[in-house]
Amino acid sequence: MAERSESESRKLLGRLRETLAEDSAGQERLDRITHLIADSMGTDVCSIYLFRDADTLELCATEGLNPESVHQTRMRIGEGLVGRVARTKRAVNTPDAPSAKGFRFMPETGEEIFSSFLGVPVQRLGESLGVLVVQSKDARAYSEDEVYALEVVAMVLAEMTELGAFVGDGEGAMQARHTQQAMFRGSTGQEGAAEGRVYLHEPRVVVTNPISDDPHEELRRLQDAMDSLRSSVDEMLGAMGRGADKEQVKVLEAYRMFANSRSWVRRMEEDIALGLSAEAAVEKEQSATRARMERVPDAYLRERLHDLDDLSNRLLRLLTGQGSDTGAEVPENPILIARNIGPGELLDYGKKLRGIVLEEGSVGSHAAIVARAWAIPLVINAKRILTEALNGDPILVDGDQGIVHLRPEDTVATAFRDKIAMQTQAQARYASIRDKPAVSTCGYEVALHMNAGLMADLPSLESSGAEGVGLFRTELQFLTRASVPKRSELAAIYGSVMDAAKGKPVVFRTLDIGSDKVLPYMKPQDEPNPAMGWRAIRVGLDKRGVMRMQLQALIRAANGRPLKVMFPFIAQFDEFRDARQQLHDELAREEKLGHVLPSDVQIGAMLETPSLGFAPRQFFEMADFISIGGNDLKQFFFAADRENERVRKRYDTLNVSFLTFIEQIVNRCKESVTPLSFCGEDAGRPIEALCFAAMGMDTLSMRPASIGPVKSLIRRSDVSKLRDVIDEARGSGAQSVRPAVMEWLTGGGS
Repeated sequence: MAERSESESRKLLGRLRETLAEDSAGQERLDRITHLIADSMGTDVCSIYLFRDADTLELCATEGLNPESVHQTRMRIGEGLVGRVARTKRAVNTPDAPSAKGFRFMPETGEEIFSSFLGVPVQRLGESLGVLVVQSKDARAYSEDEVYALEVVAMVLAEMTELGAFVGDGEGAMQARHTQQAMFRGSTGQEGAAEGRVYLHEPRVVVTNPISDDPHEELRRLQDAMDSLRSSVDEMLGAMGRGADKEQVKVLEAYRMFANSRSWVRRMEEDIALGLSAEAAVEKEQSATRARMERVPDAYLRERLHDLDDLSNRLLRLLTGQGSDTGAEVPENPILIARNIGPGELLDYGKKLRGIVLEEGSVGSHAAIVARAWAIPLVINAKRILTEALNGDPILVDGDQGIVHLRPEDTVATAFRDKIAMQTQAQARYASIRDKPAVSTCGYEVALHMNAGLMADLPSLESSGAEGVGLFRTELQFLTRASVPKRSELAAIYGSVMDAAKGKPVVFRTLDIGSDKVLPYMKPQDEPNPAMGWRAIRVGLDKRGVMRMQLQALIRAANGRPLKVMFPFIAQFDEFRDARQQLHDELAREEKLGHVLPSDVQIGAMLETPSLGFAPRQFFEMADFISIGGNDLKQFFFAADRENERVRKRYDTLNVSFLTFIEQIVNRCKESVTPLSFCGEDAGRPIEALCFAAMGMDTLSMRPASIGPVKSLIRRSDVSKLRDVIDEARGSGAQSVRPAVMEWLTGGGS
């Protein structure tokens, strides 16, 4: 870049800093800034448009357009050239604006006499805050140097907007960021409601000095930080050793490649030469990276850009000293907010969390498994909450609806507290029937078991009134470690689980990994459809060493007690027969070694694919018990991805086709006298659970918090009459029996 451009840019940024340092109102600052930019760049017009809400841009200051249009001219994102810049997060540079695609004429501004147009996004870490525009009467395209210089100024405006430099009083004035109430719609990861205070997993880095006086000093600071960054990456690679996981090595090698990228560093050096501080230059480049990430369809390239984004975060923390441990105290009733989070990091927080909100995540993710185990609400896919939330902000999490209220107004908070109070009263009612059986008014008894995966779950076995553990997820012990756990460690954990159960039955499901549960030390398969790929029993039968080690640990943990083992995701009889034989082989080996064998061994299968419902009769006779894995079975039955909000809610569990299939499985198990249970989210929903009982299911397994509501409804309902209602609805040609069931329940249900 030419020395003159660097000098002019530094002069402009210096004048901007003086203006920002003055003790003046927000609107006055904006007006001064537009005048400075127009004067410095020799343009007839400079205008600043900022977002009033997520979809609306407002003209907040101008030099050259009609002053009366300020705070009056508004446009939707994508509308006009200004809206196009905001939507695409890219500069628009045209010598003839009226003839440009998407131009919108705004007569109140008086802009019809200006031909050339240059607009650049005002953005911070990929979030659009507004648009900075210059215009001139003469028809000309602005040079690359001018575009670049305006982007540097926009970066400073973004930081100043974030820091509240343009906040004012009176009508039309800008409101301070992070002070208004905001609602975020995500998806339900775990039901429940919680009120608390925001606790950010990774507090944002705040750049308080975007403009620099001394480019040479800033270049030195950047170089020092880059040297530290490269050293830390080299140290991490060096510490991995020979047996290191290849994928982890690949990630770190990608880090090293970016850390040594001359083009990345050169762009930041150019920004510093124009007058930005080192951290502002890093953040400007990071904002551009995040904007690119949104536009890249290729998953591999997106992942590499994510690596670069992560490196930028590390570099910012080195430059500002704002590390992960900022000293922020964990507030009372903390609600954790993160982009995403691994199981190990989440478990480190312990059960003190009241709720979790993620910008990403999935209903089957590690975080969802832990949230269910802790019975705390989880909302996933709450887009943009990280850009709005601050540590300590009041927050309401509605896991039932997948909605988050940040800094709620009093009426919203009052209604929410009423909802929590009603749930608390209901839990008190459920406690009174904790030790009573789930027997309907017609005498049909249903055994209610709980799902678990952590030692922390086991106290719920007694307090919830569960009759046993219908599913213990063994993968959590693998997911929370950086390497494969030892057999002795697993045996100790499984033994402790049996001890805590105090004689009640525990069904151990063998390792269910793959799909959305990938071990940190296992090479990702990068499959086009992981849910239907190499997962669960398919991994176990291919990686026999891991399954053999787990089976040995289970046998030793039993130490003479009864043992129940269940194999996940069985799709055909041969898979079950093969896995079952492997367990018998391990029992024989343990006996030869002189180890104590379980007093009784029962081997079961999870029925999660429609194919297994049509397995040969011999499968049902060979299995000691079968558990319907409702979450997976439903998505495969309806061909509806349960991670896809557009389709998963279309398909009702009480759909006639699905209930008829459940009935078929019930009948096949009755013929072979094979115990059958239903395990999954639907088992814990009272109305669905009641209908499963009416279809002949006599064992249900669910999260501990659901046992009370399910038991309460069963105890006051006549399932034989409900079966008549279901059969009548099925005979009528209805798609779902839900309307008929709800009408019957509303009328008394007994």
